[in-house]
Amino acid sequence: MNIKDHWETVYKTKNPDQVSWTQAKPTVSLQLIGNRNLPKTAKIIDIGGGDSKLVDFLLDEGYTDITVLDISAKAIEKAKSRLGEKANKVQWIVSDITTFKPTHTYDLWHDRAAFHFLTSQEHIQTYVNLVNTYVNNSVIIGTFSKQGPLKCSGLEITQYDAEGLTTVFGDSFENIECLTTDHTTPFNTVQNFQFCSFKKQNGQK
Repeated sequence: MNIKDHWETVYKTKNPDQVSWTQAKPTVSLQLIGNRNLPKTAKIIDIGGGDSKLVDFLLDEGYTDITVLDISAKAIEKAKSRLGEKANKVQWIVSDITTFKPTHTYDLWHDRAAFHFLTSQEHIQTYVNLVNTYVNNSVIIGTFSKQGPLKCSGLEITQYDAEGLTTVFGDSFENIECLTTDHTTPFNTVQNFQFCSFKKQNGQK
């Protein structure tokens, strides 16, 4: 089974309370996004957003230019169904991040638990190149920490600490803040996450 088929199967066969990444409210992501003090018209993209509720809260907070990207069409279908009419205010993209070809730049790139699924140096570098080219302000990345799980949904992941994420993104972006946080899954297990927020360095395009 290829990676897209894996995720389509997950979202076709499991409800939100049956997958570990579900959050009733993505508090840390919202906090870090709010700390960037971007205008409500900022172009925001949520990578691997799936049927995450981050988009719901961003819409409620008045952001008007939101894109959600996920490899799974079924995940996006679920999100659209949940949002109802509000889904029309969002741009939806079905794509593997490693083959994504943006058509414009973004002010804020958010990724909770997608980047850490990239385990080859080639795919990691492809992702970093995308961010360097198509983000003009802020990047927020959340991954499993060095104290977090080694796998998710049966797939190997790459763990990071603040130093590791800064090494990956630090050529073009300045580390603004990092934090670790425990996420309690719907089945009451605990996953430790590393989040870092970055700002485009002066002179970078």
